[in-house]
Amino acid sequence: MSAFLRAEWTKARTLAGTFWLLAGAVAATLPLSVAVAAGQNCPPSGCATDPAKLSLTGLYLGQTVVAVLGVLAISGEYAADMNIVTFAAMPKRARVLGAKAAVLAALVLPAAVVSVLASLVFGAAMLPGRGFTPSHGFVSLSLGSATMLRVAVGSMLYLALIGLLSLGIATVVRDAAVAIGLVLALLFVFPILVAFIHNAPLQRHLEQIAPMLAGMAVQETVNVASQPLGPWAGLGVLALWAAGALLLGCFVLVRRDA
Repeated sequence: MSAFLRAEWTKARTLAGTFWLLAGAVAATLPLSVAVAAGQNCPPSGCATDPAKLSLTGLYLGQTVVAVLGVLAISGEYAADMNIVTFAAMPKRARVLGAKAAVLAALVLPAAVVSVLASLVFGAAMLPGRGFTPSHGFVSLSLGSATMLRVAVGSMLYLALIGLLSLGIATVVRDAAVAIGLVLALLFVFPILVAFIHNAPLQRHLEQIAPMLAGMAVQETVNVASQPLGPWAGLGVLALWAAGALLLGCFVLVRRDA
């Protein structure tokens, strides 16, 4: 397996687009998070906004860049017909995909650490002065608290799982534009459609299985018990989506001629 990992790492690090996209994920996440936090104000009467989720608003945009990176990790090879060379040199295709997934996760996580921690630090610095304090029922925004540690670690894993989900979908469809469209539809269009459903039990069930809505539950710090899913259970749903996409991608990849 080490040979597969070295090969995929060499591909990833020698493509300039890889590190531009990682930088883009940070650039998309942090400024938006800071701008949103800076524009908030919680009146003395209180508000229902979750300060942790507010501090990480930029993840909604940053995840799209990570999704593009995940798609291009394999669709770029198909676009240049380099998949033929790859599979000729390494015919064990399941291992190739496993190595791609491992390298992708290893690349995304450092960018996720920077994006998430910086966003939370800025949020912790700005929001208490805007009324988001424990006296108003909010949790402490200190990264030393167990709740905020869960938010931070969970959000980092969320971005990595989005990358893996995108990789799996791109492995199935191969075409970059189609794969990106499918991933973004799954992340953003699915929740919009759910919002138009007026059957409360069905709507709640769909919220439990929607990958973005479920995965973002790990950021909840306000009224956690009333949410459709618990924080880690929600992230687990996203993990199942990513695992399912990769397994389907592996099945298709192994059976495909090229």
